[in-house]
Amino acid sequence: MSETHTLTPSRDDFASMLEASLAGCGLMEGAVVRGTVTAVLHDAVVIDVGLKTEGRVALREFTGPDSEVPKAGDQIDIYLERIENAMGEAVLSRDKARREEAWDRLEKCFESKEQANGAIVGRVKGGFTVDLGGAPAFLPGSQVDVRPVRDVTPLMNKEQPFVILKMDRPRGNIVVSRRAMLEESRAEQRAELVSQMIEGEVREGVVKNITDYGAFVDLGGIDGLLHVTDMSWSRMSHPSEVVEVGQTVQVQITKINKESQRISLGMKQLQSDPWDGVMLKYPNGAIFKGRVTNITEYGTFVQLEPGVEGLVHISEMSWTRKNIHPGKIVATSQEVDVMVLDVDPDKRRISLGMKQTQRNPWEAFAETHPAGSEVEGAVKNITEFGLFIGVGEDIDGMVHLSDLDWDRSGEDMIQTYKKGDTVRAKVLDVDIEKERVSLGVKQLSGDPIEKGGFKRGETVTCTVTEITAGGIEVTLGPDNLVKCFIRKADISRDRTEQRPDRFAVGDKVDARITSVDKASRRVSASIKALEVAEEKEAVEQYGSTDSGASLGDILGAALKGKDDNKADN
Repeated sequence: MSETHTLTPSRDDFASMLEASLAGCGLMEGAVVRGTVTAVLHDAVVIDVGLKTEGRVALREFTGPDSEVPKAGDQIDIYLERIENAMGEAVLSRDKARREEAWDRLEKCFESKEQANGAIVGRVKGGFTVDLGGAPAFLPGSQVDVRPVRDVTPLMNKEQPFVILKMDRPRGNIVVSRRAMLEESRAEQRAELVSQMIEGEVREGVVKNITDYGAFVDLGGIDGLLHVTDMSWSRMSHPSEVVEVGQTVQVQITKINKESQRISLGMKQLQSDPWDGVMLKYPNGAIFKGRVTNITEYGTFVQLEPGVEGLVHISEMSWTRKNIHPGKIVATSQEVDVMVLDVDPDKRRISLGMKQTQRNPWEAFAETHPAGSEVEGAVKNITEFGLFIGVGEDIDGMVHLSDLDWDRSGEDMIQTYKKGDTVRAKVLDVDIEKERVSLGVKQLSGDPIEKGGFKRGETVTCTVTEITAGGIEVTLGPDNLVKCFIRKADISRDRTEQRPDRFAVGDKVDARITSVDKASRRVSASIKALEVAEEKEAVEQYGSTDSGASLGDILGAALKGKDDNKADN
């Protein structure tokens, strides 16, 4: 007797059989399939996708802004999430089907660099959410517009084009930009507008923005830069002095860069150039009135007329006020008289002078105080080489150390002065070109040597003032102001008497002047020379030794005659 065994299929067998059945109809979970609407209920749409059971899709998935509720019998694309759930029904999704369709479409746009339409539907951290026809995308805040946008409300829920910057399908990330689309559109418009412009033509524009270096002017869809140097021929500190935001201005196109699409504009080019014929209007040596417009460390700028300025260098501002800041001489907006010194129309430079419009105080001083005249003034400054004395308005004269005293050293004499002392002096020289006045204090009393009228061979009476090992120092002349040193060898004819110590301070001695050097102001005297001269005179007057008279007799008679003369006197 034979036995018959019945084999029961396992769960794996059923799965294999199901997969084989589905493979035949081309259905796969996670894919978009074609289905037929079999019924539309109050909250769901029943769809047959060719499985043993139908699937249900919530009715709300068909009520979007770009969707409509289907009717029974309609063929639609649907996303198959699961072939069968716990209830034996197919799990379907219309939203995911639309998203997959959108991703396919957007990937093509991304690859071909085409724009994709969408609408801003919400705000998130750092930007906004954009619906690209079923696929959500992120719009960064910096990519909304070419300029910061304070209120995005007018742009919400409004279909508009976007540029896809980045796509990551596995992660479901899309990043878009509205700004890139606007820039691209503006670039095309700029290129078209630039091609229609010609350098030198005049256009009307509206000032949109003002910066430190100029202003941007809207020429009807494209901006041009009006640089501060092209606004006016006159000097200005800021562009806002000439234009203001929203102002309509006439400008000339000065330069067009077609590669960078940059346009340079000018306003002053529409006005006549004030530098035309400037050399005829402002000849050298002519004096004009001007207004101080700017003060610098090295001088001041003076406007002669709108657009024409000249520089007064610090050295040309004052005859007497030196080494001070120009701001201490003039003030901004002050009206001053200036003389034209030089004009360079090519470099648009005019050199001006202020001091030239006033009389040179050194010339005036030289006229009223010629050399030899006397002046009086206060000591302004004391230096190692002399005194500076105020002798006029902002004019100082200098007394050199060597001109303080005839005999005492300048180093000693300068110690006797202090600032503020009133000093009389004699004008020695006025150098107008070098702006110097030379004074002398000792010259007020005259040179004692010249006053004494000393002559070589003259006999003078001296007063001993100092005794040294090398000789004696004496004074002579009127008031004993001239100093003279008699060397030891000139003290006496007799060697045994050539001893300085035989004299005392205050002694009166007679000596003979042997030399007078006015250049070096030196007078040389000798007692010995006087004795020799007297001996010679006695020999001639009273006889010679050859006649039988001794030298003693001759000198005795001579000395007696000399003493008699003194007694008579």
